[in-house]
Amino acid sequence: MIAWIKRAARAARQGALVAVLGASAVLSFQPGTASANPEGTLTWGVHVSLAPTFFDPAEATGTALPLMVYYALHDALVRPITGNAMGNSLAESWSAGRDGLTYEFVLRKNARFHNGDPVTADDVKFSFERYKGASATLLKSKVAAVEVVDQQRVRFRLKEVWPDFMTFYGTPATGAGWIVPRKYIEKVGDEGFKRAPVGAGPYKFVSFKPGVELVLEAFDGYWRKSPNVKTLVLRVIPDDATRLAALKRGEIDIAYGIVGPLAEEVRKTTGLKLKSAAIPVTLWLQFTEQSEPKSPWADARVRLAASLAIDRKAINDASYLGLGKLSASIIPQAHEFYWNPPPIPHDPARAKKLLAEAGFANGFDAGELSAEPFAASGIGEAVVNDLNAVGIRIKLRPIERAAFLKQHAEKKLKGVVLAGSGSPGNAATRIEQYVAGGGQYVYAPIAEVDKLYREQAGETRREVRAKSLESIQRLLSERSVFAPIIEYAYLVSVGPRVEFDALNAIPANPYTAPYEDLRITRK
Repeated sequence: MIAWIKRAARAARQGALVAVLGASAVLSFQPGTASANPEGTLTWGVHVSLAPTFFDPAEATGTALPLMVYYALHDALVRPITGNAMGNSLAESWSAGRDGLTYEFVLRKNARFHNGDPVTADDVKFSFERYKGASATLLKSKVAAVEVVDQQRVRFRLKEVWPDFMTFYGTPATGAGWIVPRKYIEKVGDEGFKRAPVGAGPYKFVSFKPGVELVLEAFDGYWRKSPNVKTLVLRVIPDDATRLAALKRGEIDIAYGIVGPLAEEVRKTTGLKLKSAAIPVTLWLQFTEQSEPKSPWADARVRLAASLAIDRKAINDASYLGLGKLSASIIPQAHEFYWNPPPIPHDPARAKKLLAEAGFANGFDAGELSAEPFAASGIGEAVVNDLNAVGIRIKLRPIERAAFLKQHAEKKLKGVVLAGSGSPGNAATRIEQYVAGGGQYVYAPIAEVDKLYREQAGETRREVRAKSLESIQRLLSERSVFAPIIEYAYLVSVGPRVEFDALNAIPANPYTAPYEDLRITRK
């Protein structure tokens, strides 16, 4: 199967017909028989505060976090499904034209929104046109038109051959392929939609208390199958110890993001299971002022010194029980077109020497390290200690997740940012968002990178694309544009009431989905 998909993808890049229509039975997320009436409640302890922006795929952040909600409330034409990183969901099939300029999707006739309206080609066109999240500018610059052929068929026409169209549209690298109801949104408006979202996923919205919890209820009209569990509750519990205590007491059934000694405690507690999600999450330091000549970060020696100061192995062992991967790149090792850079040693002595050569023998005041709370507790504190130890005097500044992402996208974070992403895609999608000019989180575009990125974007020869993307990654490494830290292990703690948690069922998804497949232990 995987080999077939790779051959189909290569055929698309070469402009040949992708025979997906003829193989839709293989690639589809097969409809299941309806289960008995959904019963019971599963409750999660969520490590970050949920925000209404996570209810609307049009505002996708290009990170994995909103998937916690998307896979329950919403559905996409094509997305990761069980066993397939780019499988059919609301689209029963799709095909690419021989010239590589058209992509056509055939919608399922039994797909419906939570309000009973059918999912139509009009909704697909509307969802794409209102999309304004990660990589929206790039996507819309490549698409000449979205054409409604009929109510079950929609066609995308590109301005030029773009090998990565389906990577950007058919995976959660963006939120453009997640479909929302046109008629409902035109009636209630964007803000009304966030207050009471309606999607096409296996669960429908019941209530939301900001900073407290999100409650969802099984949707018996979901095209694939009726969920097994009636009610899902995503409860916000930011503190790790409090989250673990709630899990031990049975107040929650699944806890996200418990790390360090508390994770070890989970592992040793009878009745609890500690699991690790296989996801492409990388974390790194981003120097937002490196293009400003008067900033210390403009000097590559200073950036390298910061990177050498970080004890990555100690962070992995202390926070993630050694289950993460030490990283020398912002690109996950599992991504297509990943180039393996030289490992970055922990070398405080060389870091101090480089600082002295750059004119900072006594170190310097580096301001703040901005980080969302989850990363701040697991990694940020250790990074701050390592930087201070070599003379880079910096303080940790935790920022609530939604505010962090908003300020990051608006380029309002100063100094150093503990950045990261768990979005699927390939090396090109990650570079577009964090390196190439115009990217959502790009503070300091690099002319050489932009030139190479443009060259590879329309290139249909895989080996030529690979060479350009390798050149970009070499440049990032050689100039210490970032200080990569780790591909961390996303730890999930599971309580005894959960019979099937679905963790790792959907490729590159850190959360417990498909939600409709979850099962509660029957006693």
